[in-house]
Amino acid sequence: MSLREILERIREELAEKDKIKQEIQLAARRAGRLSKQAIFQIHKANLEKAEETLEEAKEILEKIRGLTKDYPELLYMGTVDSAFQEYAEANILLSLIKESRFISFDELKIPMTSYVLGLADVIGELRRRALDSLRNGEMKKAENCLRLMETIYEEIINLEEIQLLVSGIRRKCDTGRRIIEATRADITVESGRVSLERQIEELRRSLDAGKKG
Repeated sequence: MSLREILERIREELAEKDKIKQEIQLAARRAGRLSKQAIFQIHKANLEKAEETLEEAKEILEKIRGLTKDYPELLYMGTVDSAFQEYAEANILLSLIKESRFISFDELKIPMTSYVLGLADVIGELRRRALDSLRNGEMKKAENCLRLMETIYEEIINLEEIQLLVSGIRRKCDTGRRIIEATRADITVESGRVSLERQIEELRRSLDAGKKG
């Protein structure tokens, strides 16, 4: 085989790889958008629609796995990793709301690191749910969201190996801590307001009863 033939073969191989890479990137972006859409549907309490959306995202991610069979390194591109993270985040949030449990990375068939990073992002979505609950006067639901946020944060930071080996998790945990503190403050303020209103109402009733007596 001449040098020209060797280089021509390399050119063809690289061209094919680049073609597959572009196809994977487009698919990954689509899967990421679907997962974000599912999160929006979850917040709107449209869980069945969210499940359908995530099923579509799942099919795309399975297609990506097939496309990376000959080029496994492409599975760890930034766009693909982001798609897995979004998919993990949406599924974890859905399982917490629908089944009150943490779905595992094995069930989702995604990389462990993508699962951990997606899990950390769930803290932000739980804050959104907590604030919605406060606006609706559902204090217990908001407090439950806060407990879940704290559980996720504490379980991640308690494992030093995860902190060391998962790139980007420290930053997400720092953000998560601030979100938790803000949510705790919001719940404390709202709880105080509700308590004060209750005391005022009790005092009003007591004064009305005294007048009638």
